[in-house]
Amino acid sequence: MTAQPGVWPFVRLKLRLTANGLRGRPARITLFVLGVLAAGFFAITGYAIFAIPGVAGSERAAGLLLPLGGAALVIGWLFLPLIFFGVDESLDPARFALLPLRRRTLITGLSIAALAGLPALATLAATAGMVDTAARLGGPGAAVAQLAGVLLGLILCVAVSRSVTSAFATALRSRRSRDLAAVALALIAAAVGPLQLAALAGAERADWDTFATIADVIGWTPLGSPYSMGLDVVEGRAWAVPLKLLISAAAVGGLLWWWSTTLESAMLGAASEGGRRGGATDRSPVDLLLFRRLPRTRFGALVAREVRYWWRETRRRASLITFSMAGLFLPVSLTISAGSPGSMVIFVGSLAAIALANQFGFDGSAYAANITAGVPGRVEVHSRAAAHAIYTLPLLFTIAVLVGALSANPGRVPSTFGLLVAAYGVGLGLVLPLSIRAAYALPNSSNPFAMSSGGGPAKGLLALAVLVGAVVISLPLQIIALVASSVWLWIGLPVGIAYAAAAYLIGSGVAADLLDRRMPELLAAVTPAR
Repeated sequence: MTAQPGVWPFVRLKLRLTANGLRGRPARITLFVLGVLAAGFFAITGYAIFAIPGVAGSERAAGLLLPLGGAALVIGWLFLPLIFFGVDESLDPARFALLPLRRRTLITGLSIAALAGLPALATLAATAGMVDTAARLGGPGAAVAQLAGVLLGLILCVAVSRSVTSAFATALRSRRSRDLAAVALALIAAAVGPLQLAALAGAERADWDTFATIADVIGWTPLGSPYSMGLDVVEGRAWAVPLKLLISAAAVGGLLWWWSTTLESAMLGAASEGGRRGGATDRSPVDLLLFRRLPRTRFGALVAREVRYWWRETRRRASLITFSMAGLFLPVSLTISAGSPGSMVIFVGSLAAIALANQFGFDGSAYAANITAGVPGRVEVHSRAAAHAIYTLPLLFTIAVLVGALSANPGRVPSTFGLLVAAYGVGLGLVLPLSIRAAYALPNSSNPFAMSSGGGPAKGLLALAVLVGAVVISLPLQIIALVASSVWLWIGLPVGIAYAAAAYLIGSGVAADLLDRRMPELLAAVTPAR
């Protein structure tokens, strides 16, 4: 029988892969350092927030904040990696397919290695504030119980992230099941929004009794049970601690079992993908409608290729579906809650451009074909932006129509669409140069959310830079829309289109010049290390 390694070789391998990925790449080192600083900020802020009830001596505030905050962390570990950061696949299970490793050894090693990442360390530091609160309110016994819950909650966060994304990636191997799985997960992600709206509405009405009831219920679910153990000791319910330990441990065990059932197919994913051939049914409706209408030029050929890739490539398609759900839900939900959707409209328009933050990373080493063919930077940049806009602009128009319909003011549809287009154009103007200057490689994995080691913080920082920059640059239009609302209804659409065109032309011009000068460096940056 082959001797099985322990868990520490997996941790050392992860750390070494991370270090090797940063070696000799100043841009990635800078982004990684910024990611460390962002993780540190999250850790310090989270610790301060969770420690406030203990400093204030308020058991009622602790009973609300700890279970609800812990549940938000678990949900964040599930959905935020899908939207922004991806799942770090520096230790891709497919790389271990030929090694004689038991499934239990592989699951344990990959789980412990995941705990050595920045997100896990930042989460642990933030939730240490819960231990501080429990210690101040209930003494050492409550602190020990809360510490056990925090550690178990961290394991739960890693398990839920790994198991769900692994199962989703496995389902995406079949073309039809890919579409169904992506839509299903996006709908589940959208269901988080109504819970947030309900919480905000409750806060506005100051119905703290309802909040307390919700927190108590969540405290007996796997989402909040590990984070409310110390509170049970504080309130004299020590008997509840072993029950909540059992609930949390059962949830972790069920998630790890689910992950183990999809692990074998994930290890064989690369091989199974290689033998597949697409058919005529793989063409998108957009592809079928526009293929014959595009000009028979280099630009038209590149647009047709990109349109097809956005429909067929799993990473790109997952990005489109995620934006569709988030983009439709955010402004519509704010309109329903009688709020002003203006700032959210700008946010959604900027969010649309994030999918292009690492557009060359989708191609990887295949981008060498464009360099060999001598594609000019201007044609490359415009064709990629045009293909993305073919999918994005109809979505933005749908959002504008829904906002106008739900607000009982259809006359605002053109001006709302103008704001969306303006923010989208500004986002493109910012993200196109960044996609060339700060490109990074994606792993050769069947997981559509897989990110190279160190790539998660990089992608998150690029997305944050585009969002903040686009919102700030689009603020003049928002101010005009607020100050002169009646006039904006008439001029919003043409002004928004002109604003977007100016921002896009400036950004695409800078991006085209950068691309012409940095094609070899870009190819080296997006080529996965072997």
